[in-house]
Amino acid sequence: MAWGGGGEAVRSVSQSGSVRWESAVEVESERWPGVRFSVERMTFGRRLELIRALQEHLGRLDFVAAAPEGPGREAEAALVAGEIDKIYLRWGLREVRGLEVDGEAVTPETLVERGPEDLVQEALAAVRREAGLAETERKNSASPSTFCGEARPAEGRPGGSATTAAG
Repeated sequence: MAWGGGGEAVRSVSQSGSVRWESAVEVESERWPGVRFSVERMTFGRRLELIRALQEHLGRLDFVAAAPEGPGREAEAALVAGEIDKIYLRWGLREVRGLEVDGEAVTPETLVERGPEDLVQEALAAVRREAGLAETERKNSASPSTFCGEARPAEGRPGGSATTAAG
């Protein structure tokens, strides 16, 4: 398959003469060298699947937005936004390669549940890009962080005990 300048898959012609289109794109992690994501591309059927999965949570987000301001509203908004992010990741992250967590190869599910936060956020951004969200939509729909300030890893250093599969 040929690759465009922006990392997007380009239609190509196979040896049999048929036009070939890949249903996922490969994305190399910028933060974790050697880690690669396989991210589902948007299709008509997958769009319907995503809308169905998000429908209930988007309604909850509207309900939370109408609630009186305060810590309860902020916590509920962060929870709903995090659940929406998890749906995006489960919907669009097909595979993760080149990373182990706790001595096990990472699956999309284990990345979400036990993987490094910055890598999860990078995978989420890749999924949202493939889902077709414009930059402003991605910024507006980014979930509030659940990190405590002290718990963040030092700039440029991955946090947690994850290691790349290579070593």
